[in-house]
Amino acid sequence: MISSHILDTHLGKPAGDVVIKLYDAQHNLLGHALTNQDGRVSDFGLQSLSVGEYQLEFEIAAYFAAQNISTFFPKVCICFFIAQENEHYHIPLLISPYAYSTYRGS
Repeated sequence: MISSHILDTHLGKPAGDVVIKLYDAQHNLLGHALTNQDGRVSDFGLQSLSVGEYQLEFEIAAYFAAQNISTFFPKVCICFFIAQENEHYHIPLLISPYAYSTYRGS
């Protein structure tokens, strides 16, 4: 299972209503979700994922535009590798208008 969480470090709050898309290594869209008001997506509605490379694409331009904040990064794309099919992979994202960071969460 893949989950995510977005925290807006500029405003010090979760980033709600952000579209996140999940792609496989061939850039086929596997699923998409909208973060809730706590900035979270618990899953992308998939039953299982195989070992391999995947990408999450975070559409953050609309999030910042809704708050009248310009951003240098319209999207954040994070490539990651699933090594164990039955494991939970949590990919958090910290955003601000001119920076972002990520890590493997738990």
